[in-house]
Amino acid sequence: MKLIDIDFDFRQDSKCGDPDTDSPKLYEAHKLLWSKKLPTGKMFALEIKCDSYGRLLLKNNLCMNLSSDRMCLHFDGRYSNKFDGWLTDLEREELKYRVRTIGGHIVFPAHKKNGFTINQARGVSRIICDRFDLTLECIRRYYKQEESPLVNTLINYKDFFDLFNDFKNYVDFFLLQDFLNHQEQIEFSLPFDNFMRPSLPQTVYEYKQYKQHTLNLINKRNKRIIESA
Repeated sequence: MKLIDIDFDFRQDSKCGDPDTDSPKLYEAHKLLWSKKLPTGKMFALEIKCDSYGRLLLKNNLCMNLSSDRMCLHFDGRYSNKFDGWLTDLEREELKYRVRTIGGHIVFPAHKKNGFTINQARGVSRIICDRFDLTLECIRRYYKQEESPLVNTLINYKDFFDLFNDFKNYVDFFLLQDFLNHQEQIEFSLPFDNFMRPSLPQTVYEYKQYKQHTLNLINKRNKRIIESA
């Protein structure tokens, strides 16, 4: 496998400002990382393609096209600028940079199927607010056939999740082990109360807590990515 630069900011490789749309280096990294044998024993073969709108996609041999998704939100410039001034300029830029390294990205099915894509559903849900820890909890519950705020969307992509057989294999395949604790439960970036608590940080302290926890997880995943290569 070619060496992947875990410190590269994929915003530098995007013409439109959204690496998940058009960063060739990001899609090349996804192709290198996830073109491998699945738990089923089948080979997951990925190829980069460009659609008629200039958006990059990952074509594969087993399910629909995939697209890249930034896993962890930085909140800056969102939610009517509610979080302006909650972090220092240095803290804000550190978070915005790190979530755009390869450790901060994953792939999901690219096209709509009876509603929102997974990317869209987790973004528009006020219960999830694009947080990956909450998304991963929904995926964990999906494999256990339990209810969650994203259950209907995840069911639409059963063919994708069937590739991994169960939640542990899904986590192992995408190098997400550090997002779980020793009891194989999700490491939440903010206090979790069965999706009852607001998903956004409620105080400056919580925002800083979210930032540090997110940076730690991405740094650990980046290390796993290098080791996997």
